Amino acid sequence: MSHSPVPRIGRAFAGLTAVAACSAGLLAAPAPASAAPGPAGASGARHLAERYPNLAPRPPMGWNDWSYYMCDINEKVILDNARALVRSGLARRGYRTVTVDDCWMGKQRGPGGELTPDRTKFPHGMAYLGRKLHELGLKFGIYEDVGTLTCEKYPGSLGHFREDAELFARWKVDYVKADGCNVPVAPGHTKEETYRDLYGQMSRALRATGRPITFSVSAPAYFQYDGDSVWHKVIGWSAALGNLWRGGRDIALEKHAPAAKWSSILYNFRYNAPLAGLQRPGRWNDPDFLLAGDTGLTQQEMQSQMSLWAMMAAPLISSTDLSRLSPAARKVLGNKKVIAVDQDPLGVQGTVVREDDGSTVLAKPLKNGDWAIALFNSGDAPRTLSVTAETAGLPEAGSYQLHDLVSGRRAHSGATIVGREVPPHSTVLYRVTPD
Repeated sequence: MSHSPVPRIGRAFAGLTAVAACSAGLLAAPAPASAAPGPAGASGARHLAERYPNLAPRPPMGWNDWSYYMCDINEKVILDNARALVRSGLARRGYRTVTVDDCWMGKQRGPGGELTPDRTKFPHGMAYLGRKLHELGLKFGIYEDVGTLTCEKYPGSLGHFREDAELFARWKVDYVKADGCNVPVAPGHTKEETYRDLYGQMSRALRATGRPITFSVSAPAYFQYDGDSVWHKVIGWSAALGNLWRGGRDIALEKHAPAAKWSSILYNFRYNAPLAGLQRPGRWNDPDFLLAGDTGLTQQEMQSQMSLWAMMAAPLISSTDLSRLSPAARKVLGNKKVIAVDQDPLGVQGTVVREDDGSTVLAKPLKNGDWAIALFNSGDAPRTLSVTAETAGLPEAGSYQLHDLVSGRRAHSGATIVGREVPPHSTVLYRVTPD
């Protein structure tokens, strides 16, 4: 891969053909119907009656341990970061779902086939962890996989969807992230059919618990290189089976160099920005975690990711050590005016209205009649960036009020919206009000 390394998705299919026992009867359940189109006409979605409940009317916000800690997690790490969410004020801004990613469980299921936590890492168990998070006013998220094993080779849910969903419900889980590593493709069936069946089984199992559990689907990430028609079809049925979906590569890890992290942010922005037509309010494209924090990124780079993710109505899920969050990173993550663009009730993903080799301009309508305009300089030298109101799709007006949501400055503009001498890797984010 030419961009930042991605250790999980890149090895998803290693050795799958060896799992013959799990392949037998893999597609025993009826294949999902493809009558109802997904977003923007994407085929392969289930009938409306089969759609997952709309449990995420706004893009989810919170924290996940993976990008920063990987498998080096335990009860203290999770609760320290949860308390930091509250103490920093970020929970009040909307960052409320704390998700424990891969490596939380034991390597073997229990005597009754049940998932068991790693008692060294989580000595009080996962129900206890959920209770502590709920006492803090937060929500409890957990990770599993629809295959035989998770990406880090812990027990997957294949063959145990009902039992695992019921266990999560008993633990009072509010959010499930389901990965797609180690999925055996049954003979005579395609990879796409197999993933659709397995994610469908997990979706139905979660619904059957009766507990409202937001469902994050990772299926599209395993089809990014299978051609747009297949990729978009997978996004279509993911939008029927869950509330949000990972579309492509994992964001860079804490151990990677700052340049690799910036490259990763650019890559994820560039694959996600053209997918606006496949998203709709309540069903969200997810380009992965926010890296603002102790990561080596500049403040401009952190702010660019935050602003671009907000323009794309992306989930805002931090993955850093929140207990050591710098004032600059806290300012980026907690900017309530930028968060309001992401969480706007209209729920529209902004679209690219102009771009060249070193810049991108996005436009996004907001519910009160305002628009958000982002002028992103991805190059390595300062640039003046602009877009006409007509190109951006703004309603015709004599002039426009501009509110810079990062600097706070206000100005008036004619028919051309300008960001002057935008620094490298920076984004000017305006809230635009037609006069």
